[in-house]
Amino acid sequence: MDWFFIISSGVKIAVITFGIILPLVALSSLAERKVSAFIQDRIGPNRVGIPMTLLGGKKDIAFFGLVQPLADGLKFILKEDFTPKHVRKFYFWLAPALVLVPALLTVGVIPFGSTLKLLGHHVPLVIADLNIGPLFVFAISSLGVYGIVLAGWASNSKYPFLGGVRSSSQMISYEIALGLSVIPVLMIFQELNLGAIVRFQDKNGWLLLPLWGDGLSLQRWLLLVPLAISFVVFTVSIFAETNRMPFDLPECETELVAGYHTEYSSMKFALFFLGEYAAMIVGSGLIVTLFLGGWSIPFGDKIGLGFEAAQNTWWVGLLHLGCFLTKVVAFIFFFMWVRWTLPRFRFDQLMRLGWVFFFEIALFNVFLTALILMLVK
Repeated sequence: MDWFFIISSGVKIAVITFGIILPLVALSSLAERKVSAFIQDRIGPNRVGIPMTLLGGKKDIAFFGLVQPLADGLKFILKEDFTPKHVRKFYFWLAPALVLVPALLTVGVIPFGSTLKLLGHHVPLVIADLNIGPLFVFAISSLGVYGIVLAGWASNSKYPFLGGVRSSSQMISYEIALGLSVIPVLMIFQELNLGAIVRFQDKNGWLLLPLWGDGLSLQRWLLLVPLAISFVVFTVSIFAETNRMPFDLPECETELVAGYHTEYSSMKFALFFLGEYAAMIVGSGLIVTLFLGGWSIPFGDKIGLGFEAAQNTWWVGLLHLGCFLTKVVAFIFFFMWVRWTLPRFRFDQLMRLGWVFFFEIALFNVFLTALILMLVK
């Protein structure tokens, strides 16, 4: 039994979950307020800092409001955990976990970096390097809808029930477009291993920026059209899958109070909150992995900062990790920018966009990719 492999896997799970994902979720909640404040010409959170007066000091240190997520967490923990009498208790308690757990599980197959050389071993910066990465992500992430539907049904109240029904129809509709939009990428790579897909982009140029290596071939440039279509459809579908504006119909406050989580409070509500942000981070990671080179640095293989360099030098692996996180943070900012810029769709507009436009566009894109691959070999 390889004890180093077992120990390193446990460390990766702990570091990625508790050292990257959960801190990113907490900081995203702060960034959401800061971005909205910037767009609306406000200041945003700037008071919660280090309480020096509690330690005998004369003045608290504001620290730019960066301790706000900790205050939010304490607020959720200390709030009364109220469960209405009319709910179906077992499913009411189960629903928040069913929203958060699938989002955290899908993180396991996304490569956060290349490899890290430690104690003479090459540790891949991915928890589970599966050969069916995208299929695993779609299979597990689709379970999140059960948590939302259960929350709406178990609340035994009209507004949550309407939110749950909306969410199920919305997520089913856009999962079809989401799956179809990935098929052209898989046709090009003929590979379902996300790590191998990123290593190919490291050598041959990112899918949307084929500016080095074999990416300069005629075939890759012709494939930019279907790949750009896949990118747009995939990105918009991720918005719908994560219930982000302008697709937040399951919880829109102007119509449904808070939708499927209207009856929830304290840490149960916090789990819904964490699940939404975790799903947004995973979605951003998938977009970066499939279309923008994942952890790879632009021209990295040409300047000695590619995958082979990470095999021999530990700091290159850390550089790849930082590159991946930078891209993910940029997409998280994009998610927030869209939320505070675009108005919410009507439900009929949302369904029409998914079934009448995105489904047909994504299906046509599969045939277009096949035609280009057949004509230009």
